[in-house]
Amino acid sequence: MELTLSTCFVQVHDPERALTFYRDLLGLELRKDVANEGFRWITLGAASEPGVDIVLTNFVNGAPEDADIVAALLAKGAMNGVHFHADDLEAAFERLRDAGAEVVQEPTDQFWGTRDCAVRDPSGNLIRIDQAVRA
Repeated sequence: MELTLSTCFVQVHDPERALTFYRDLLGLELRKDVANEGFRWITLGAASEPGVDIVLTNFVNGAPEDADIVAALLAKGAMNGVHFHADDLEAAFERLRDAGAEVVQEPTDQFWGTRDCAVRDPSGNLIRIDQAVRA
């Protein structure tokens, strides 16, 4: 059996601000935008990976108190985000920094063998970007 990644979900508190960050700053293409009763599911992806979707959502499954718990975790920056590859790490970092993204780590050579940087999206999710390995 072979599995491939299809979709990952990223919890956000403000879908419109998240859309601006992921589409306009990270350069992902908007694939679908669905709203229902105050909730929103925004599907984006990289043009180079048409079979992989990232869904930004403010919907929380569960009881009303679960939404409060998730909101508190988002506010603390405790939620996991997404890791990306960039063909030009320095340019990607400068674009995000210059646009006002919260910088967690400037481009750095990591002990595990990659060079990467980290920023937070508008909801506080950690976004790591590493330099794509050239073949």
